[in-house]
Amino acid sequence: MPHSHDLVVLGDANPDVVVGPVDEPLAFGQREQLVDSGALTLGGSAAIMACGAARLGLSVALVGRVGDDGAGHFVRDALAARGVDISALRVDPELPTPLTVVVTRGKGPAGDRAILTSPGALAATDRDDVPPGLLSSARHVHAASYFLMPRLARALPALLRTARRHGATTSLDTNDDPAGRWDPEGLAAVLPVTDFLLPNAAEAVALAGAGTGARPGAGSSLAEAAARLAARGPVTVVKNGADGAFAHDGRTLVHTRGITVTPRDTVGAGDSFDAGFVAAILAGLPLSGALETAAACGALSTRAHGGTPAQPTWEEARAHTALLATTD
Repeated sequence: MPHSHDLVVLGDANPDVVVGPVDEPLAFGQREQLVDSGALTLGGSAAIMACGAARLGLSVALVGRVGDDGAGHFVRDALAARGVDISALRVDPELPTPLTVVVTRGKGPAGDRAILTSPGALAATDRDDVPPGLLSSARHVHAASYFLMPRLARALPALLRTARRHGATTSLDTNDDPAGRWDPEGLAAVLPVTDFLLPNAAEAVALAGAGTGARPGAGSSLAEAAARLAARGPVTVVKNGADGAFAHDGRTLVHTRGITVTPRDTVGAGDSFDAGFVAAILAGLPLSGALETAAACGALSTRAHGGTPAQPTWEEARAHTALLATTD
């Protein structure tokens, strides 16, 4: 069967309102604080990843839910404008579109952010939202924001198993768990059918400790966490900020220091990394090359405010990885 899409992404799509930096504690009591910048932009881990992959030249479809409201129309228009197929992005007639407010603090690599999300239609997203034909005709299926969509999370093992049965590779970026439980039973079911797990450093340690009784972050190096996760099935690819990224395939550890940029906004950088990694794997690059390409895509995406405006093309990303090779 011919592939209808290079990539199908399952997950979240919402507007992001990004404001900051806020260098003092938030002032309640109806106090007004001024910040240097604010932006309304496309958000959601799945949406940003889908846009990054489309920018890299892949044929991409996004599966999820938005509300029948102004925010939902904004999301659909923004995705379509970036070349993402939104025919499977369901419009919920009752629940609102998810909305995220990102408050940034500090600048540069030392910067941080707080994320406030109203989940809206996310909690209602389930397996019935996923057209079977998309899974059976995709080259790769990626799932994002596992903990924000509990119904879809429960169905994910079966969905990924179906995709693999039809020849697709699979990946998962769980993102953070707001509840801090990290769902060990769910992970035990989904990791064996996940080819590539794509956490950041903090998430890798928390995921590796889920179900062990260990406090997340306690007594575990990043390499040890990645090795434990890789032993459960997936090649584990860890995003480690300014220190680059590394991957563990169950036997060996591969590292890249990444490229150096002056970041304006790190929102969505991990999702752009995911897009670069999947695009590189689908292009036939080895794990080391995919890791370098992914790190370049993540870094380059930070050159502008918002998750999508500075996402690179394939040629731009590969040019930066070639430059990295000449400076090693």
